[in-house]
Amino acid sequence: MATFLVINGPNLNALGKRDPAQYGTATLVDIEQRIRTYAREFKVTLEFFQSNHEGALVDYVQQHAEGADGIVINPGALTHYGLSLRDALADTRLPIVEVHLSNVYAREEFRHKSVIAPIAVGQISGLGWRGYLYALEHLVSVVQEPKPAQKTPQKPSGKK
Repeated sequence: MATFLVINGPNLNALGKRDPAQYGTATLVDIEQRIRTYAREFKVTLEFFQSNHEGALVDYVQQHAEGADGIVINPGALTHYGLSLRDALADTRLPIVEVHLSNVYAREEFRHKSVIAPIAVGQISGLGWRGYLYALEHLVSVVQEPKPAQKTPQKPSGKK
């Protein structure tokens, strides 16, 4: 059974109270419950983590990545400057989907740059809490896709 980490960065613990016009009215607990319900369809295990501190997020990734098959992450503001988080994620060599509740490209210019995007297999922006569901669905398909067969080097037969 596949295991996916669902990681949320700074200020996402304030969802439901924080600028509902931008982020919606669902709380992080609501979103986690919706993801859990959706995940049952795929028979996968999810582990959730949220922190307002980059170091805590780095520690979590380093401690839990070995047992995971992929990562869904909403890095919050760390999207734009969280280089230690980016490096920890890259070191996992796991498929990563970056999620943003709001359409970051329709907002302030500084939000248009992501240090996470270059190491992610995808980015979902502006689809609200449903973006997490689509990210999970994509990771499931990535993990379940058959890998191309690798050619085994042929040993010389010794015959001339």
